[in-house]
Amino acid sequence: MKRMTVLLAVFTMFLATSIQAQAPQGPPKPGPEVKKLDYNIGTWNVEGEAKPFGPMPGGKFTATEKCEWYSGGFFVMCHSEGTGPMGPAKGISFMGYDPNEKVYTYHEFTSTGEAIDSKGTVNGDTWNWTAESKMGDTKLSVRVTIKEVSKTEYTFKLEMSQNGGKFSVVEEATGHKVTTAAPAKKS
Repeated sequence: MKRMTVLLAVFTMFLATSIQAQAPQGPPKPGPEVKKLDYNIGTWNVEGEAKPFGPMPGGKFTATEKCEWYSGGFFVMCHSEGTGPMGPAKGISFMGYDPNEKVYTYHEFTSTGEAIDSKGTVNGDTWNWTAESKMGDTKLSVRVTIKEVSKTEYTFKLEMSQNGGKFSVVEEATGHKVTTAAPAKKS
């Protein structure tokens, strides 16, 4: 019995030493993929047009979006405010990178009750985002293409499909950067 106790004590010390050797030193740091989100930092004025789609009316819309690094530097947080065919709206969103799935993430919550979750990829200067949602009994597939035209301009195209049907362009817009936010503070 004494031998078992000694073996257990040695094993416990070995395990504790092994875990300490593998423990990360200091707080985690954002990976290189997160740096690509830096493009979004600043204040953007957006103008575009929505096309009628299902119960949603068409018409012109404008918005201002202010984006900054969230504490820790892993996520970009944006506050948006605008008006369009359905009236005024506000939103808050977070963009980040999921290293496990190797995709970018986008989560938005709006004053109109929407909660939007998208996954995205980037290829050069083009971002592609996809999402699935429901409107009543209708399943909606969404895809968004954002092209970085320059450091201060992008184009935006949102397409939707109902119940697996053909995709239709629902919104097209252009964003112009009017200011650059201050760099993220190191935590």
